[in-house]
Amino acid sequence: MRKFTSTLLILVPLLVMAGCTMPEIKGVTEHMDMISTTVKATSKASRPISDEEEYYVGRSVAARILDSYSIYKNRKLTRYVNAVGQTIVIHSDKPYTFGGYHFAVLDSREINAFACPGGIIFITKGMVDMVKNEDELAAVLAHEISHINHRDGIGSIKQARWTEALVVIGTTAAKEYGDKDVARLAGLFEGSIDDVVKTLVVNGYGREQEFNADRKAMTMLTKAGYDPESLQVFVARLIEKGRTSKGGMFKTHPGTQKREENIKANIPKGKTAPDLLAKRSKRFMAAVN
Repeated sequence: MRKFTSTLLILVPLLVMAGCTMPEIKGVTEHMDMISTTVKATSKASRPISDEEEYYVGRSVAARILDSYSIYKNRKLTRYVNAVGQTIVIHSDKPYTFGGYHFAVLDSREINAFACPGGIIFITKGMVDMVKNEDELAAVLAHEISHINHRDGIGSIKQARWTEALVVIGTTAAKEYGDKDVARLAGLFEGSIDDVVKTLVVNGYGREQEFNADRKAMTMLTKAGYDPESLQVFVARLIEKGRTSKGGMFKTHPGTQKREENIKANIPKGKTAPDLLAKRSKRFMAAVN
């Protein structure tokens, strides 16, 4: 791009020397301005997606998920899940996002959880029923928070699609958008949402993303005072359950022997006091029953 702009800067004087009229020069100058704007817009488009943009993408992803699931209407359980989630969040690498972290329970027997970009996290009632205590619930939420910290969801958007959208935004003033520009942008952003939803609900993350999320989850659990081994216990149960079930989390967050080995190899040292485990178990039973 820089070479192309330099070529234009050389071209204009040559056109003047060749006898071009002022209107022709003006037209070339306007064309140069347009090219310059495009160069700048393309340069900006190479930047990472901002926190604010991630937030709005995440809201759209959450809305799409809620087209397929409904919210589990239990205020006591919802407050409890949010309390546990926020406890983990403040011990994460990214305790603040543009729109904050929000946790909700989905009314589904499916065993699953979804981390939407920007901080919206869904956990199904089936998942709540699968965990056995607060530490395991914290482990599941910590894993999802890790995906948000690592921007795994937003990273699933095809870079070419996002770059094209930002170029369109950068080269056209909002008031000058025509129907074709709006339609083009709508299609690009719709495609971006599709990319994320497909990753969260259909394909799942890659093995390294899952391994990294597990490792970071255990670090957060330890800092928050939870037992990091709870993640290993839960994943072992996930593996056992997954032998007879291939849907939900067993597809998007597969439990494999290597994943359990990765967790065991990275469990932080230290144990949680038994009296705290007992108190949390009592609190967990009161919230889920």
